[in-house]
Amino acid sequence: MQIGPSRLDSGTSPRSGLTPRALIVGLLLSAVAVFVVAWAELVVAQIPIAIMQFAPAAVGLLLLLVVLNMLVRLGSSRLALRPAEIVAIYAMVLVASLATSRGILEKWIPTLVCYNYYATPANDWARLLFPKTPQWAVPFSVNGPANQTVTRSFYEGLSPGQHLPWGAWATPLAAWGVAILLVLLTVACMASLLRRQWVDNEKLSFPLTVLPLELAKEHGGLTSIFRQPLLWIGLAIPTIIYTLNGLHANYPGFPLIQLRFPLDEGIKAMGRPWSDMGGVQIFMSMGALGFSYFLPAQLSLTMWSFFMFARLQNVAFSAVGIPPEGMPMYPTTLWNGYQVAGAFVVVVGYMLKSAWPYLRKTVQGVMKGVETGERELLPARLALLGLIVGPVGLVIFFVKLGMSPGIALLQAVVYLFITLPVMARSVNEAGLLETETSFRPVDLVAMFTPLQTMTPKTMTALSLTDAVFMRDQRGNLLSAFLDSLKLADAVRLDRRALLWALSAGLAVALILGGALHLMIPYRMGAVQLYPYVYQATPQWTAGAYAQAMQATPHYDGRLPIFFASGAAITLLMTFLRTRYLWWPLGPLGMALSGTYGLFVFWFPLMLAWMIKSLINRYGGMRGFMALRPFFLGLILGEFAQAVIWAALAGFFRLQAPFFPFG
Repeated sequence: MQIGPSRLDSGTSPRSGLTPRALIVGLLLSAVAVFVVAWAELVVAQIPIAIMQFAPAAVGLLLLLVVLNMLVRLGSSRLALRPAEIVAIYAMVLVASLATSRGILEKWIPTLVCYNYYATPANDWARLLFPKTPQWAVPFSVNGPANQTVTRSFYEGLSPGQHLPWGAWATPLAAWGVAILLVLLTVACMASLLRRQWVDNEKLSFPLTVLPLELAKEHGGLTSIFRQPLLWIGLAIPTIIYTLNGLHANYPGFPLIQLRFPLDEGIKAMGRPWSDMGGVQIFMSMGALGFSYFLPAQLSLTMWSFFMFARLQNVAFSAVGIPPEGMPMYPTTLWNGYQVAGAFVVVVGYMLKSAWPYLRKTVQGVMKGVETGERELLPARLALLGLIVGPVGLVIFFVKLGMSPGIALLQAVVYLFITLPVMARSVNEAGLLETETSFRPVDLVAMFTPLQTMTPKTMTALSLTDAVFMRDQRGNLLSAFLDSLKLADAVRLDRRALLWALSAGLAVALILGGALHLMIPYRMGAVQLYPYVYQATPQWTAGAYAQAMQATPHYDGRLPIFFASGAAITLLMTFLRTRYLWWPLGPLGMALSGTYGLFVFWFPLMLAWMIKSLINRYGGMRGFMALRPFFLGLILGEFAQAVIWAALAGFFRLQAPFFPFG
């Protein structure tokens, strides 16, 4: 018996369903992943084990599963898991890991209590924010004072004899849970519609699927990837480095191998205008180097070139007497943040234009009552219906939370149809390991009118939804769904069966992960846990809107110009890329130029581009394939070390080494 019966797909071989044993193993490993991620990121707080789209927690468990499966195969090939089963299990563990981390829970739970605990007479949040918040949205009394028992116990730990206040949390968790499910519904529907366009029509590279596919198909025979010497050389490099660095962290007599090289001080010493360049650091992530090797060289060039473009632009502004101004809530300049916003809009327009023939055919088929194309994650009729129900439901939720209908519509549309797909594109096409934007929907409002024209209730609602949905996009589930679909096709796993697997993994994350995200802080005190999760983003958003409520209205006429310049540059890149085959830079570059992901990974991208350019010139495809195991080894080695050190730090209270992807 299997969920999602095997069936023919466009005349090709039958696809596998979700077998009971794959479901059981997937549920167990998803539960392990949820616990490991929650403990490692919240308590150990040294290794971000699931903030990346290729989560080390999922990779480590996949490697363990594959090794055990090889041992089982030695005894009985009939009992060994098949590739389709391994992919289903990996998909469950991946989405469970991402949702437990920055994908959902690390932003959702702390936001509902943070601004009550950190309210003071100085910031006046008790007057500005509490009364504007619906009671059903938070566990504390909106008519009460700051630092109430339910929030104080969350941040300082329960006193002896106290019990976790489940009752206070029941209503807000249920209410916000509806919004979370609406987002997940939209994500599933969007992935179902985008799969054929991105996988079959545009043939995106999906670099994050290369290693999981190799492992899923691993059988331990003569062609086994584990028999490739270059794999072990690649794996040995990060293993040796992180072993030495971990020993140094606990016993300083051991040598330290630097993996982070700040260039800021040297640049500042050059004086203006160079000192206004902005943050430039080298993070030597061997896993990122491995992934970048599998990117088209033009994509790698595009991304690191536009990272440098944004910095040189800052120098140019400074040279003409314009000092750098920060983009609200993001580590980039004001002009670059709005350029990124303009680029996002153009990239979405470009994606729609490319997909329009396929989408039109799909809609026409639904109108005629005919399913066109292959069996997708969801039937086309349900997918299109979900793309209406999900966003409309989210708009209604935002309005009930206190937003005006216009702002609620803008918030939902920008988040669901601009931010999520562009961030997913940056992963599925460009292999970006960390997804993050450089603007919020409300920043688009500021192009036309001062923020003070919005009501205090609207701004209070925005302070909550920005923290839960907008501010940190790491853990993008849309890209994870699409990566999983790409893997499913490669091993002939039925896509409807994959939907069951993804749903099961998310259910484990929301139920078990949600419980852990309450039990851990109430037991240990959130002030002793990971500061970024419990103190950073929720305070930033609350503080930003509270200040805006009290500020004198001011309109900045430069913002539309910055936005238009980013849109114009992206349009130019699109025109040149589609008109001239020799033009190397693509439209994604401007959209990602100010993002945190490029701040961390620009150097591995540049290094991989240089290496691959040399290989393409002197070794060709044969040289590329020959070195493939080495770069897979770099990925596997770094991510396996992240899991190993997370376990060592958690169980033995050791200091973990620095991993250059945090």
